Amino acid sequence: MIKKTLKLAVIALCCPTWMLAQGEIPSGLINDEDSTGAIITFDDAAFTFSETQLGEDEDMTQAVTIMNSNSNVYAKQVGYLFSPVRFRYRAFNQKYNDIYINGAPMNDMESGQFRYTIVGGINNLTRYYEASLPFEDNSFSMPGMGGSNNYNFRAANVSTGHKATASIANRNYTARAMYTYGSGLSRSGWAWAASIGYRWAKRGYVEGTFYNSLSYYLGIQKLWGDHSISLSTWGNPTERASQGPVTDEMYWIANNNQYNPYWGYQNGKVRNSRVINDFQPTALLTWDWNINDKMKLTTSLLGRYSMYKSTKLNYNNADNPLPTYWKNMPSSYWNVWPDEDGTFNDPTNRTDQGLRDWNIAYNYLKASKENRQVNWDRLYWANQQANASGTDAMYYVQAKHNDNLNYTLSSTLKKVLSNNTTWNVGFWAATNKGMHYETMEDLLGANVLHNINSYALGNYSADNPYVQYDLNHPNQEIKEGDVFNYSYDLKVQKATLWTNYTTTFGRFRAFVAGKIGGTAMNRYGHMRNGMFAENSFGRSGTAKFLDGGVKGSISASLGKGHLVRLGAGYQLNAPMAQTAFVSPETNNDFVGNLKNEKVFSSEFDYHYQNSWLRASVNAYFTKMSDVTEWQNFYFDDINSFSYVSLTNIEKAYYGVEVGLDFRITSELNIIAIGTWGEGKNTNNSNVRYLNSTKRTYHDDIVYNKNMHEAGTPLSAYSLTFDYSHKGWYYTLNCNYYDRIYLSYSPSYRYKTTLETMGLHHQGVDENGNEFDYYEVPSQAKGKGGFMVDASIGKSIRLKRGKTLSINLMITNLLNNTRVCTGGFEQSRSDYTVKDDGSINSERAYKFSRNPYKFYAYGINGMLNFTFRF
Repeated sequence: MIKKTLKLAVIALCCPTWMLAQGEIPSGLINDEDSTGAIITFDDAAFTFSETQLGEDEDMTQAVTIMNSNSNVYAKQVGYLFSPVRFRYRAFNQKYNDIYINGAPMNDMESGQFRYTIVGGINNLTRYYEASLPFEDNSFSMPGMGGSNNYNFRAANVSTGHKATASIANRNYTARAMYTYGSGLSRSGWAWAASIGYRWAKRGYVEGTFYNSLSYYLGIQKLWGDHSISLSTWGNPTERASQGPVTDEMYWIANNNQYNPYWGYQNGKVRNSRVINDFQPTALLTWDWNINDKMKLTTSLLGRYSMYKSTKLNYNNADNPLPTYWKNMPSSYWNVWPDEDGTFNDPTNRTDQGLRDWNIAYNYLKASKENRQVNWDRLYWANQQANASGTDAMYYVQAKHNDNLNYTLSSTLKKVLSNNTTWNVGFWAATNKGMHYETMEDLLGANVLHNINSYALGNYSADNPYVQYDLNHPNQEIKEGDVFNYSYDLKVQKATLWTNYTTTFGRFRAFVAGKIGGTAMNRYGHMRNGMFAENSFGRSGTAKFLDGGVKGSISASLGKGHLVRLGAGYQLNAPMAQTAFVSPETNNDFVGNLKNEKVFSSEFDYHYQNSWLRASVNAYFTKMSDVTEWQNFYFDDINSFSYVSLTNIEKAYYGVEVGLDFRITSELNIIAIGTWGEGKNTNNSNVRYLNSTKRTYHDDIVYNKNMHEAGTPLSAYSLTFDYSHKGWYYTLNCNYYDRIYLSYSPSYRYKTTLETMGLHHQGVDENGNEFDYYEVPSQAKGKGGFMVDASIGKSIRLKRGKTLSINLMITNLLNNTRVCTGGFEQSRSDYTVKDDGSINSERAYKFSRNPYKFYAYGINGMLNFTFRF
């Protein structure tokens, strides 16, 4: 009841129905700098990312970094330019990129990442923000390791007048319409603004996908004297179907690098098994007080209720229904992978019968598209047979829910101490309740499914309490809409006090910032899991962490356009709740030896500017220790899910970034940017894993030293030609991406796994001393390559101040669909094992040679029409 009451209260707060319209206020009555802070503005092209590029995938593993800079040529271009390949700034996890709105932090409190769906579809509101790179000063925070942005969502900030945009595209959505109105400030100090948008696709760029999203914003602001109150509310209810990664073998068979295994036909109609519903209604109340000409206080109160649901096709005592299941692949019958010397020494898996089976499997998958998709009609038929025999559903669609109720209070005091010195101080406190559970979405014609751990039935009898997902309701019959498998809450509370100080003296500018805070987190289980009957239901203990840090920089103007800057910082980051529990779906146990993440960061910048050239060169080094990571995957070897915690990880990030902006003529600019970076583990970490069919933990060493950060190019280069003439503008971007690694599988590199595979060796050093070493499998990589983007636009001035803008953007003009944008190694073995853990036999199918991948979209584009009046 309390949950429903809170949910309704927040939604009610987020949906006010009243608004006021007023006339315009004369210019000069409000101080633009004080009301908006340091503002960066962009044209419409700046925020046309597709949602795939910005990480709207279900687990946010591919999110890019949203950033910009007016002073740094490289940073000004890179955020948008490299987004089609999900580029991440300096290969950092996106949780190190801090996003604020009106000074209130917006990053998710469980994962640390900013989810673009919070502001999706209201592009006009995201055109004004203050940005700072890791060692640049700002007025709202200690800058994040991956930069910080503070968006301004006050009603008075929205451009006065009407703006209507219509777009057609062949991306995730095929049609988009947006309308925004800003009243400006009236003589009586009122302002209101509204925006509404809709994005739609019956079929997106990828076959089997669709998109349906309505976005809205409503803001009202009152200015009286030195005070301003602003209330803003927005949301972006979205329903969309997903694309799944597959192996190169399946891409080859389908002859399509955008092949999607998640969909199929049901009664002749397309149906996708992975449908995501996401809605985060948000309300933000902001009070600005201009205490005097040199002092301003900004306080914001934010409320947000996030509702996230992702469906998945599952099975019970049946074969995996996905067409890409490894046993359906031709290479599962006949080994296609040569040994390292190029020969085939695997007679067991290269028999004549195996070759015949390879051809049968290949010809079946190649014969028709339907054979490469989910056969929904067959799943319904199988469940009808289960109904007739009185057994549980064989196939069903489940839904994973990750809901959050969040409240945040933030306040910032800005003090101008002199013409050359500014001091900012502030705090924010937030509480977040994450509600995680699964529901039965669709029984696919079956009558019932019992809430028991079917994976554990192979180890325990049906009447053993270990097989129960909820001992409080044993053998519960699950119907559509019921909660099953797991249900738990994660509660996180955080508070941070921060300050920064900037001063200029002579040719030098110094910046120093610091923060201190606390984090507390716990779990509350709503089910008494049979494997952990005494440690799954109810509240866990509370883990508490004191975190914070300091950073600073000093800049020196060397004259004649030359400037250098040196920055360094050290901070302690509390672990994220998402990685703090070993197996949150089953019990209350925290990760062992859970610690603050320790981070040292440094940077050296050089900037040069004259009448025809702007140049930036940045060299950076970041060292992390006591990093914790977490994975959960189905482990075929043991017919069980495996929960894996990696601790004591050390990482290093370093590289060089270069940006050059040549002004050739008043109409032509040539911009060259590039980065060579490294992000990798520098030690072998500890691992503790728990399998869902056992009650015991396993501790081991994972040999993951030199494993690289995945899902982003570590090398990226671009050459851009910008030309404008008589209201027309033309842009051509030539981009090259390289060194793209896939997420590595820890299970391939467990010490015990390497020993089982015979990869543990003994050597003799130059002094004759024996030593042990392990032959660690190299990390899988994706292919890079060239991509060319282009845009053309025209701005037309009409009568009475009206304007019409037309803009065509084309991405991947060369249609290069071989550029890998991410993926992961499979966490399964190339062999079967005996009860004693030794190898039983080699499989024909090589999981280690078949990582799952995503590839860049082929040629795609968007045509925008924008009318301002």
